[in-house]
Amino acid sequence: MASITYIDFEKVEIRSGRVVRAEPFPKAKKPAYRLWIDFGEFGLKQSSAQITSHYSCPDLIGRAVLAVTNFPPRQVADFISEVLVLGVVGPDNDVVLIKPDFEVPPGSRVL
Repeated sequence: MASITYIDFEKVEIRSGRVVRAEPFPKAKKPAYRLWIDFGEFGLKQSSAQITSHYSCPDLIGRAVLAVTNFPPRQVADFISEVLVLGVVGPDNDVVLIKPDFEVPPGSRVL
């Protein structure tokens, strides 16, 4: 993988958010949920997330997440995904979400 500079990294806006709504997304090509995430002063954003293996919709409500918030919106079936929720690939090749260890205000930026 190519090296980047800190200036390159600064271009990626990663912020904390809190999931306020989660629904199954049956129209997605791969199993996914539709999420609505509160980013505080940056507003409520929506995301399509392929995280159905480890999470249920009720378990996601109130959960802290990290997301890239400055990608252009992307159409996924009939839904506009505005942010990319971040996770790591777990041992079973399914996504495991990343979250802050401590409580932080929605919209806090990752440095």
